[in-house]
Amino acid sequence: MKQSVYKSYDELPLFLNAGLIAKVLGIAESSAYELMHSKDFPVIKIGSRMVVPKEKFREWVEQNTGGSI
Repeated sequence: MKQSVYKSYDELPLFLNAGLIAKVLGIAESSAYELMHSKDFPVIKIGSRMVVPKEKFREWVEQNTGGSI
């Protein structure tokens, strides 16, 4: 399993792309793309680009794991 390079939520940028989500969660980038296409995942589409607001990502993590990053 890959290990997250981020040690604190505060280190994250305001918006996360698939590469950052993969690094934070310690998963493959392809898995992050699959997650971003999930119906309940908080994605904002800007043209063809998909990003996730840091606050919404944190809420999603808490709702789906019972904890925070």
